[in-house]
Amino acid sequence: MTGNPIMVEVAYATPEEQRIFDVTLREGATIREAVVASGVLEHFVGLDVDTADVGIFGKAKTLDTELRDGDRVEIYRPLIADPKEVRRRLAKEGKTMGRKNTTEAE
Repeated sequence: MTGNPIMVEVAYATPEEQRIFDVTLREGATIREAVVASGVLEHFVGLDVDTADVGIFGKAKTLDTELRDGDRVEIYRPLIADPKEVRRRLAKEGKTMGRKNTTEAE
């Protein structure tokens, strides 16, 4: 490893399982290198880094983005349902998204 080592996390979740992998890389390493080095692709068989959306701390990035020490790489999966459609359907049923109002008197 040339240069100073950096520590990053690689996070991925399915509806059934969430995992965070700790990875030590060389300074200047990219998101792609972190994903490959983390072992996430072997753990979640079928995950394709080339088609997945990725980000750092919730901000969308490209696979060639250079990482800094302490970054958390997130691999995003497609949404199960379109949020706009869910809101529309719930509104039609007279319901809302989010937490139940617990301040109302019973």
